[in-house]
Amino acid sequence: MKVWKMNGAGNAFAIFDARSTPFAPTTEQVRAIAAELKADQVLALERDATKDAFMRIWNADGSEVSACGNGTRAVGHLLLQETGKDSVTIQTEADMLRAMRAGESVVTVDMGSPLLGWADIPLSEKMDVRGVDVKIGPMDKPYLARPAVVSMGNPHAVFFVDDVNAYDIPAIGPLVEWHPLFPEGTNVGFAQIIDRQTIRLRVWERGAGLTKACGTGACAALVCAARAGKTERAAKLILDGGELHIEWRESDDRVWMTGPVQMELETELPL
Repeated sequence: MKVWKMNGAGNAFAIFDARSTPFAPTTEQVRAIAAELKADQVLALERDATKDAFMRIWNADGSEVSACGNGTRAVGHLLLQETGKDSVTIQTEADMLRAMRAGESVVTVDMGSPLLGWADIPLSEKMDVRGVDVKIGPMDKPYLARPAVVSMGNPHAVFFVDDVNAYDIPAIGPLVEWHPLFPEGTNVGFAQIIDRQTIRLRVWERGAGLTKACGTGACAALVCAARAGKTERAAKLILDGGELHIEWRESDDRVWMTGPVQMELETELPL
């Protein structure tokens, strides 16, 4: 089976071409693939009757998820190269997404509209999603509290911090990822506002850990920042592995993500 190893702003993927050969890995197999190929996510490219492809997504821990922004850009790049089109459609469990050519190895994806209702994220109880009741540290003096939450096809909690490097993210991330407020777990973003058009972001990804970049996390951070009046509705997101440009369009409520993709390896692997 053909396999591509790619990254989007440092976010690493192993992409299996399952359009002619079925690919249904077990949890243990996904974990082994991710470890062997040093991938944050394992993706399967499948046939779809009405779209250019269907994309299936597993995190490095073997859990299957519904959305992956940078993964969509990587798969979009493959399909754009393969078809010669300027725009392709990709179906996921979460939504139908559109990927567009934006330059040499640069892809834009229409990520759809953010989900802002507490039940849509989902939370285990009703509360204001602009700052939920999550605290890290002593109860009377927490050093992190009240993250904003949103779903970009997957749940995100975003803490606004003065310095992203001041926090032990591998220690804090798991505490928030499976906090009782998040019945399906959550991705955890640490967002430092540089100015109204720039955000420095690090993300603890649900099921993958601290990654060099997270596309849906970048979209979530921009949406939460714009809702709080901290930034404009378009900004540059600086992640550990590169930069993404995110725009939350007021005209149609949709979030557009643009950034680089890189091919690292193309090979054939036995099933």
